[in-house]
Amino acid sequence: MQQLMDILLFCVTSTAFVLKQKLTIPSHKEAFADTTNQQKLVEALEQGTTLNATENVCTVDSNNVPTPHGHARSQMRLHKMWHRATYIIIQHIQGEEPLKDEDIYLLVQRRSNIKDYCPSKLDPTPGGVVGFGESYTLNATREMMEEMNIDVENGVNEMKYLFTFPYQDEHVKVWGGMYQVKYRGKLEDIKMQPEEVSQVLRLNLNEIRQLAQDDPDDWMPDGLHAIKLYLQYRHDHLLKRRLLKGYSHGNLEKYALRPKPQVIFFDCDDCLYFDGWQLASQLTAKIEEWCTTKKNLPPGEAYELYKKHGTALKGLLAEGHMEDCEEEIDSYLRDVHDLPIHEHLSIDEELRNLILQIDPSIPKYIFTASVRHHAERCLKALGIEDLFVDIIDVKSCNLETKHAKSSFEAAMNIAGVEDPESCLFLDDSLTNIKAAREVGWRAYLVGKVGRDCGKPISSEHAEHELDRIHDMKKVLPEIFVDQD
Repeated sequence: MQQLMDILLFCVTSTAFVLKQKLTIPSHKEAFADTTNQQKLVEALEQGTTLNATENVCTVDSNNVPTPHGHARSQMRLHKMWHRATYIIIQHIQGEEPLKDEDIYLLVQRRSNIKDYCPSKLDPTPGGVVGFGESYTLNATREMMEEMNIDVENGVNEMKYLFTFPYQDEHVKVWGGMYQVKYRGKLEDIKMQPEEVSQVLRLNLNEIRQLAQDDPDDWMPDGLHAIKLYLQYRHDHLLKRRLLKGYSHGNLEKYALRPKPQVIFFDCDDCLYFDGWQLASQLTAKIEEWCTTKKNLPPGEAYELYKKHGTALKGLLAEGHMEDCEEEIDSYLRDVHDLPIHEHLSIDEELRNLILQIDPSIPKYIFTASVRHHAERCLKALGIEDLFVDIIDVKSCNLETKHAKSSFEAAMNIAGVEDPESCLFLDDSLTNIKAAREVGWRAYLVGKVGRDCGKPISSEHAEHELDRIHDMKKVLPEIFVDQD
């Protein structure tokens, strides 16, 4: 507590002004009991004697659809009804707008001891319960003025809606409207509403993290959840990540924390390395040669089989040009992948150091449409063969390509993960990126020029795009650990 007092933002005269009001002027606060005791709080709710007990508030269902008539605030609290509330990041800006966490200061409230929810707790996202018939924005505007004398409509301070989110625990069920206020006024102009606020602190983001970690029980749990959501939102915005529907963090009307990555899947060819598609072109030529010399197919037929069936191998099997037996399939895969890899690839220390900096608790796999022995040779040539748990190749996926949902399901089974959103995927193929999104993986496109067209490419299904795999840290910094 002493640490918090040391960071208290108000000068002596400002604090004295608030305390003087409480001491010399009859306040509504005196009519309400201290609700920091849970039993007394319940009794006060049952008797309807809590602060603003009869206020008609906006109760909703689990999908945030308002009830026809709302409910009294005390009943909402007593029965833990779903309701709406605002959560506001109040950033105090002095001079130029900062970017680093240690330079971003928020105004944090300590709630009064007569509040009907989390009395005396620290609130990193001050706001209020939305009244019946009131909008989120109107509530946020009103709460800023009433509780802290912050005018967000004066042309100096700014308020912006960010997202809406659900939150529930054993004490509360709420649909929160998240806002950001940029307060450019003086600290001495802040005036606390005694019934609602007992203290205001000016803390930077790092201090909030540390204090919440040291004593989480001193903070509003939904407020801590809200600030985690805000930090995720801010992080993604700074990195210019796409907001993609279907993911926890992709719907601003139902925003949620995404799961921590449980596995990373790397494509091999033209992803972990780039040689101007020379090896890829040689592989295509090998497949064409195999089909014309060993199966007497006309020139160009291998490509037609590829277009029709997804791979030439599947086309050869489907149309009866080769036996569906392991021996002949292995012979084909061995022959077409007989490529001079060491003429094109060499040790890549930059790539090795990059992969070594990834959080070691996240397993890494190669997920390739080629065959295992080809990927092994590529990894060895690059000097990274020891950095992956396993190689998931075309045979692991029952000869399916990464265009097929079943391939992604097979990869997840091998890696032992169940939540698709916890899978990170890096690949150079637009088709593979699209397929990954369809199964719920978080996909990153590596390479911004298409092999076939030679022109810039982009994928609306990728969370982000990289020029080369070595830029991975720029778009996924959170999976890397600091190196001393």
